[in-house]
Amino acid sequence: GLAAFRAFLKTEFSEENLEFWLACEDFKKTRSAAKLASKAQRIFEEFIDVQAPREVGTEYTGKWVNIDFQTRELTRRNVQEPSLSCFDQAQGKVHSLMEKDSYPRFLRSKIYTDLLSQTQRRLS
Repeated sequence: GLAAFRAFLKTEFSEENLEFWLACEDFKKTRSAAKLASKAQRIFEEFIDVQAPREVGTEYTGKWVNIDFQTRELTRRNVQEPSLSCFDQAQGKVHSLMEKDSYPRFLRSKIYTDLLSQTQRRLS
């Protein structure tokens, strides 16, 4: 399921949203304070920063809209003194977008319907 959703998002050029969400989930499992700071900085630079190579989108209205200024700035401040919850607001916004937009479209996609057909044939 995850691989199929990722493949679908790649066709829409929005896989960075899922990759960010997964990076945040991995980040929350970090137990080393030394690793916490470096992981937080890497995630911020890769997905949140204005110049991020894989900047996440938080809204879709015919085109992707990058993360809002308030969320970016709050996350920037949180990363300065990282905790396991420093990406919670940004992750929540990205999750909400995927839940309301990307995932319903995925469920209607050929990628999903093909996967569902293959699974049903295997179970028959």
